[in-house]
Amino acid sequence: MSVFNEGVPCWADAALPDLAAGRRFYGELFGWTFDDQGEEFGHYTLALRDGKSAAALMSKPDPAMPTAWALYLASTDATGAAARIGAAGGQVVFGPDKAGEAGVMLGAVDPGGSLFGVWQAGEHQGFEIADQPGAFCWAENHTRDAAAVDPFYEALFGYRAEQIGDGLHFDYKVWSPAGDPELQIGGRLRLDGGLPDEQPSAFRIYFAVDDCDAAVATVRELGGRVTEEPADSPFGRLATVTDDQGAVFKVIDPQRKEGSIEGS
Repeated sequence: MSVFNEGVPCWADAALPDLAAGRRFYGELFGWTFDDQGEEFGHYTLALRDGKSAAALMSKPDPAMPTAWALYLASTDATGAAARIGAAGGQVVFGPDKAGEAGVMLGAVDPGGSLFGVWQAGEHQGFEIADQPGAFCWAENHTRDAAAVDPFYEALFGYRAEQIGDGLHFDYKVWSPAGDPELQIGGRLRLDGGLPDEQPSAFRIYFAVDDCDAAVATVRELGGRVTEEPADSPFGRLATVTDDQGAVFKVIDPQRKEGSIEGS
């Protein structure tokens, strides 16, 4: 039985052109060590923080595949989730596929165009460490079509959403899973229409760090880029960065909280 409730973020992996380069970059940035699962699984590589599974890196099986981080949401029934995805207006792009004894996975796109995965746990439950430096701590769906996306996830996983901000100048909703309104598992941000088209709808994954500014400096030293400079927020000091191969993610120091929520 999964240790993650239905719809809760349970895993993240990055599809990269150069797996060895990814190990160098993230090993230096987050202090990860790595466990290659072998040729049978395409050298899918677990990233470990303090010996616990924090995420994974994989070689892109198809050069046309985006270089990106992917988020997986837990389900006890991937086949049932696939049916609900289609019925709610999303699209299943692969699976459900069995990944050996590890579990069952599928990939899908929501009505707003954000790609996500669904994971039905077998031997691999998901994150063994989270909310610690060098580990996953939050995820957001950045979308241009909030009107379609909000009912989609409510139908798929029974999410309940709390509006943050005024819903006009700043439209952000915090998700809670069905049956546990006190548990906050992620968010949905409506992208402003004035943003450039090259900022597509996508899930953005946050990794906790001890010092946001130091992490950003390390990203630059390792050949990555900073697309949003460090900034204080009520949730922590955060920045948006890109690794040296083009995968976008966020780093946040959740201990350094400043200011109030804009538009609330």
